This record gives sequence, structure tokens and C-alpha cells, in this order.
Amino acid sequence: MKIVIPGGTGQVGTILDRALTAAGHEVVVLTRRPVRERQIGWDGRTLGAWAEAIDGSDVVVNLAGRSVSCRYTAANLRAMMDSRVDSARVVGEAIASASRPPRVWLQMSTATIYAHRFDAPNDEATGALGGTEPRVPGYWAYSVDIARNWEQAQEEADTPHTRKVALRAAMVMSPDRGGVFDVLSWLARLGLGGPVAGGAQYVSWIHDHDFVRAVQFLVDRDDFSGPVNLAAPAPLPQRAFMRALRTAWGVPVGLPATRWMAELGAFALRSDTELLLKSRRVVPGRLLEAGFTFDHARWPQAADDLVRRARGGRRSR
Repeated sequence: MKIVIPGGTGQVGTILDRALTAAGHEVVVLTRRPVRERQIGWDGRTLGAWAEAIDGSDVVVNLAGRSVSCRYTAANLRAMMDSRVDSARVVGEAIASASRPPRVWLQMSTATIYAHRFDAPNDEATGALGGTEPRVPGYWAYSVDIARNWEQAQEEADTPHTRKVALRAAMVMSPDRGGVFDVLSWLARLGLGGPVAGGAQYVSWIHDHDFVRAVQFLVDRDDFSGPVNLAAPAPLPQRAFMRALRTAWGVPVGLPATRWMAELGAFALRSDTELLLKSRRVVPGRLLEAGFTFDHARWPQAADDLVRRARGGRRSR
């Protein structure tokens, strides 16, 4: 198959590009700064010659959007919104204008669309969308608005011959340098990987191998459209999540952090505490109902595998 990945140079795009290329597919990456073979330049906002890559392709997986690993200033939040909505809109325009449109368009979304909650898991059918929770920072609602508008841009695209799926993805865990697993491992190995603000908030995640398998599953399943949660079936509280990660690295102790300490740490890392404090209790209802099986369903075993690969310098399985 010919697979086009707009925004495919980040962590998740690199994982997909590597795995799909190894599987024998023709992969083309759209990026603002093309530097290698199979990369084509685009600006993520306007139609251009890059749209020719989509015409005649089999699959589009749009991952484009400004990284969430930044301070959530007004300017950065607006850049997150614009980069996601604009890229989804223009990918839709490219598909609509194609003489041979792709048969499926997988559009990245985020598990952050769901409410901050502890009482029950969020699946696609019964999950509560966020934005109105009491006693949370007001700007968390903007993150939910980004996700809603991101998905809406895909929904509104006039692409009747192309099946559309929104990937409500949890954090994708891989041993690649600079990814979320790498950052969390760095904290754990320094002895800083303890509970944050009590550690009761849930962490949803997915192993990189299962992420790739889920994408392939959704490409092959013609009966799937709309939102799909890409998350392992066993989210767990942050304190248990970090305990398992410390165990995998052989680190016995992790210092706890209060909310204000988390604020200082996030500032130092040029990140935001929403990534640490929001309870993302997300489960893959539709995938499980369709018979998808996770090779890495539980975090302790997944963490062991990721640590083993990180120590061995192996990025793909």
C-alpha cells in the first residue's frame, strides 16, 4: 500500500514510518522541513504540490500538530489549535480534490478529549467528554476544545469515498529518545518518579507495538469509522504507573511531588502540569469489542519490555 503521513517526523510518525516501511509499504511523509528521501514539503495550511502524493494513495494518517510538550501559554494553545485544525482541514481538501482518493483517512486526535475523572473509565460509547469539570484549571477546557475542533474538521470534510477514523490516542510509549517514555524514565532513574499530587490521577497509555498494530487493524477493517480510543485496556493511577516504571529500571525509591513542586518541574522542563495532573482514565471499548487483542495490555509487563529495548538500543520490535 501507499501510505501518506502528514506530520510524520515526530515520535509517533517515526514509529509508524519505521514499522510500515519495514512491512513493505510505500510510506511518504509530509513535513515542513523535508531532509530525506520520501519526505515532501508542505506548510500544513494550504493546498500545494504535496497534494499529488495523496491522489492515488491507499491510506492517509494525519499526525500533524504542534507538540503538546510546551508551556500552555495563550500563544502556544492557539498554535496547538490552529496547527491541528488547519492541517485536518487541508488534508480533507486534498482528499476531496483527488481523482483517486484514499480509501481511509486516519486522523490523529487525543484521549484528552475525555473528562478528568476517577470514578469510571471512558470508552467511546459512554465516556464523558471534558470541558465542564469542576475544580480544575480553566485552560484545561481549551485542550478539550482543541480535540473537539480537530475531530470536527475531519467530520466536516467532503470526502464521500474515503472512510474516516479519529484516533483518540493515549500516550504512545516507545524507547525512542525524546519521547514521553524517555522523559519519564529519566525522572524515574533520577529518583524523582514518585507520586505527583498524591498520584491518584489515572494514566492512559499504549505500547508502540500495539499502536502500530491498532492502526493496521483500523486500516483493514472497513466497518470502522468515527472516534476510536487507542489506549491499553488497563489505565492505572499515576503512583502505580511510576512504581512499575521504577521497578523496571531497578530504582527502589521515587520522591513524591506536591502540586506546586510539579509546577516548578513542569516549568523547568518547559512543559505543563495538565500532562501530569489530569486523570485520563480511557479504555479501548471499540477495539476490544471488535476482537483486537493487545500484546501489551498491562503496564508492568509493557514497561519491562520498553526498558529492555531501551537498554539494548533497539527502537522497534
